[in-house]
Amino acid sequence: MARPLEICCTACGRNALARAEPLYEGFQKRGEAFVCTACGHRYPSREATPFADRAVAPRVFTDADPPETVRVFKESERRRCCAWCAHFVVNPFGQRCGLTNRETEATGLCDRFESRAEPAVQPQTPPKPRDPLAGLFGDGTLNT
Repeated sequence: MARPLEICCTACGRNALARAEPLYEGFQKRGEAFVCTACGHRYPSREATPFADRAVAPRVFTDADPPETVRVFKESERRRCCAWCAHFVVNPFGQRCGLTNRETEATGLCDRFESRAEPAVQPQTPPKPRDPLAGLFGDGTLNT
């Protein structure tokens, strides 16, 4: 993991950022030198650079302070828009109210709201696999 480049400069005494500059010998990189961005003091290697210790930052919130769930609507106000109404008709060309035959939006509100019946969920049984040879040889039963 990369170390932070914040240093406590020994030349100027300030906390500042360090700029890493590569050191080359010919065309090969041989190391890095670090330069204080506040005063320009050069440190010859990473080991000689006085990086600032990251002290534990003060925590404003603790684990005992979880965020509360924001409730915008009361429970009685939920699902009271046209999208949940029994009269809301959706087709590829528009959305209409089945009572007034006017074009509506799913987020619209109406005094004549009627809750849509929830479809009953029935467990689906997987279809029986069809025998590919049944067309040639029959259904597998002998007719005698």
